[in-house]
Amino acid sequence: MERWQNKIAVVTGASAGIGAATCKALAEKGMIVVGLARRVEKMETQTRPLIASEYRNNFHTRVCDVSDEESVKAAFAWIEEKFGGVDVLVNNAGIYKAASIVGPDNSEAITSTVNTNILGVVWCTRAAFQSMKQRGVDGHVVIINSVAGHIVPTFVNGLNFNIYPPTKHAVTAMTEVMRQEFLSQETKIKVTSISPGAVRTEILGQGIDFPNELPALASDDIADAVVYCIQTPPHVQIHEMIIKPIGEKV
Repeated sequence: MERWQNKIAVVTGASAGIGAATCKALAEKGMIVVGLARRVEKMETQTRPLIASEYRNNFHTRVCDVSDEESVKAAFAWIEEKFGGVDVLVNNAGIYKAASIVGPDNSEAITSTVNTNILGVVWCTRAAFQSMKQRGVDGHVVIINSVAGHIVPTFVNGLNFNIYPPTKHAVTAMTEVMRQEFLSQETKIKVTSISPGAVRTEILGQGIDFPNELPALASDDIADAVVYCIQTPPHVQIHEMIIKPIGEKV
């Protein structure tokens, strides 16, 4: 991680779960971390305390709704002005909503999932890439994908995955498109998709308990994977990493 000391990492969805764990891991490795989320107060009360006290000054927060293109533009403009640009982007923000594709009253659930899980990655990656390219930085874009981006799980433990797997399949395809586009623009910027199996986070939403009997990873496991992927030598790019808990059947 020596090459990333005091470099700028942006982590979306930084108020809980994998995002919060990633902020902790990167800050404690010596990076300057900017957490983006819709709820700044949650990043301050829940994410910052996770970070060892001697590294908390490495953590900064900014409100951003990744599904809103203008919100993303404003956040990255602020990062550019305050910190000079982005060196590492971790696209972590994602949502799951329990609503079937063919149900009559599910438009909001489908639209918000697509806007967050697909377009949010587009808006943030575009902004980060432009920052890296303009400054001649061989940066790294990491996307927290899912095993649902490679298979189509259905009704696992009673959960209806609806539009969620299609959005993650889009992310899988997008990762390869980005790799090709980064190369075609004559940069050495890397892109990595990390696809976890079940992770014990809040993604299912309030009022939905994560099944205790379901084998699951911890958020820290995924944060460790992010650190592993970004510290590879300049000529090594981990394009796709799939991580499953022992015992997962999907």
